[in-house]
Amino acid sequence: MVHAWRMEGAVVDDGVDRAEGVYSIGAVARMLGVPAQTLRAWEDRYQQIVPIRSDGGQRLFSRDQVDQLVFVRDLIRQGLQPADAHRLLAQQRRADAASTSPEKRRNAPRASLEAAIEVLIAERDRYAAEFADYFLRTEGYVVQVVLDPEEAAQMLRDEPPTVLVVDLLMSGGAGLELCRAARDLGSVPVLAVSAVEMSDQALAAGAEAFLIKPLDSLQFVSTVRDLAGTSAYLRRDRGQR
Repeated sequence: MVHAWRMEGAVVDDGVDRAEGVYSIGAVARMLGVPAQTLRAWEDRYQQIVPIRSDGGQRLFSRDQVDQLVFVRDLIRQGLQPADAHRLLAQQRRADAASTSPEKRRNAPRASLEAAIEVLIAERDRYAAEFADYFLRTEGYVVQVVLDPEEAAQMLRDEPPTVLVVDLLMSGGAGLELCRAARDLGSVPVLAVSAVEMSDQALAAGAEAFLIKPLDSLQFVSTVRDLAGTSAYLRRDRGQR
């Protein structure tokens, strides 16, 4: 059975730029259970899902592209060849462009959290931290805010969170060091944020997604949810393993 283009239960946030590059190829590979080399091969061979490239040449996938990869992955799991799956993707994209209205997208159901997700926010700006804390708590997350990078590093070592949100402009390059520390742990996905374009530096340091400030609340929460593995298609993927 071919899945509908907007998967039932998937998170679709009205007002979010779903075409903006956010997720690294490593993050997408982890979320979907598809090797990064396979994603690169699909990109080169079929030219259907081509991520945005940062100034430094890093691949950054948009939310729409992640949905498209889920569509392809599920078709292949059902027995289709990759070429056939990508051909159906092209057909579905054309149909979706012709028939999906903004009203339907606004009314798409949102995924609910299965369990409390712990988010550590390492911020240099108290007001930005309060903004992020408020919107995550309204979604049911357990949030800890730390303004001191050394304290954040200690918490990361002692009680690793589900997701780390880090401001890259914390003093003395501490934001990038926190990204590297989380990468060394190997189990804490990082959402890096910054008031200036630093996607290349963020991905090189181990972040799995990057957003530029000022943050859009819906996009911010949606990205944290994806990295935590609580969006609908990620829950479905875990159930199939």
